[in-house]
Amino acid sequence: QVQLVESGGGLVQPGGSLRLSCAVSGFTLEYYAIGWFRQAPGKEREFVAAISRIGGSTYYADSVKGRFTISRDNAENTVYLQMNTLKPEDTAVYYCATGDTLAVVRTTPNSWGRGTQVTVSS
Repeated sequence: QVQLVESGGGLVQPGGSLRLSCAVSGFTLEYYAIGWFRQAPGKEREFVAAISRIGGSTYYADSVKGRFTISRDNAENTVYLQMNTLKPEDTAVYYCATGDTLAVVRTTPNSWGRGTQVTVSS
């Protein structure tokens, strides 16, 4: 059974940092690209970042480029999203998702986690 479980969310002040984790089970992580998405209240879910199967390629939304870093540890079956210089507009539920390739995970992911809440507020 494919499972993705996000963790690491919480409340942080503007300018602060958080590291999200996406732990996967039920499949071999190295065979899939992984993406992070977010959904703010009243808004549609949007793409944040993605990483290729081996980790050699990454892709970011313009709104997070230079502040967020996606990485993966296939041996630990975990993908990370390091978020720095957080802004109130980063407040959202963050989800991880799988895809066969970097392009697929950005547009039509296969499986989703349940999300973790990130709140940026003073």
